[in-house]
Amino acid sequence: MFQGMEYIYEVYKEKSFSKAAAALFISQPSLSANVKRVENRIGYPIFDRSTKPLQLTEVGKHYIQAVEKVMDIENNLENYLLDLGNLKTGTLNVGGSNFFSSWILPPLIADFSQKFPHVQISLVEESTAKLSQFLQAGKLDLVIDNCILDNQIFEHYIYQKEQLLLAVPKNYSVNTRLQKYQIPIEEIRNGQFRSSHIPSVPLNKFENEPFIILRSDNDTGKRALTICQENHFSPSVVFRLDQQMTAYNIACLGMGITFIGDLLLSRVPTNSELVFYKLPGQSSKRTVFFYWKKGRYISRAMLYQQSHGRIPEAALFLICHNQIGYGDWSSSDVRQNGVVVLNKHNNPSMSGRYSIRTMASSPDTEF
Repeated sequence: MFQGMEYIYEVYKEKSFSKAAAALFISQPSLSANVKRVENRIGYPIFDRSTKPLQLTEVGKHYIQAVEKVMDIENNLENYLLDLGNLKTGTLNVGGSNFFSSWILPPLIADFSQKFPHVQISLVEESTAKLSQFLQAGKLDLVIDNCILDNQIFEHYIYQKEQLLLAVPKNYSVNTRLQKYQIPIEEIRNGQFRSSHIPSVPLNKFENEPFIILRSDNDTGKRALTICQENHFSPSVVFRLDQQMTAYNIACLGMGITFIGDLLLSRVPTNSELVFYKLPGQSSKRTVFFYWKKGRYISRAMLYQQSHGRIPEAALFLICHNQIGYGDWSSSDVRQNGVVVLNKHNNPSMSGRYSIRTMASSPDTEF
């Protein structure tokens, strides 16, 4: 019944016989004949050819669901067989949004490649909605994101805590009245600004200033509007954008105030044209996760398993080689993920080495 399913699936993906034929490097009449052969075998049409773009029939929808299950089984078997070869080959497909793909993943992937030099790694840059679709469809192995994805579909592991700050152009007169709240960039990069002794700025002092806000389908944009609402004012928005980096660059030019995560500020070069403030409330704090699909075979390129802990090794490796620190690891975060301690060794001669201990183990495992 599934012989020829690759032809059906390609037409389904492309929603066009001509595009699918080009992707498969066969003629359109040959593709049409193969599809018709499958339809005759199951006794029902799979595609409604009267619609443009091409749509699935009700039987076609069930057929595609079954095909995706077969593909998952094939991928799981392939990963298992690759593991038997001691990672002499294989692939790891990682996804992230523009910020994570530009600033977070590249150095981590470089470290991972040193650990697994024979594993081919691909990096996909997309929106959170697209990334979650790709992850669910098995096109990606891991996704890093600061949004909350459906825990009925995805497993996750905490990568790092992040906190939003207010970035204000230095030449705005409002800054002269708020100097005691301003945070040096060094304290943002080393995490000292998180201390309870550092006061949050009264956000309503900026209610008459222009703001640069990310769109509402972006987690930073959602949180920015929530923070403003919690502080009883509606921002005067001069730009609505898609990316943090774009908002940061426009703010550097003095064109508005924006909300920026400390992860970005720890990566970009220092710009003396901005001053930074700590934000009030819990909405400015969020968590960055590595996600993977529930129920799939976890390959050795993904899995770290010790006693009761099941952690994707790729995610763990990237966490352990995080080059900007862990942020705030609370005891509840640690217990939730089956980990008692994740510390960098204090010995300078062991720089770059990390240890992890699971709840059921006593000795550390070093990386």
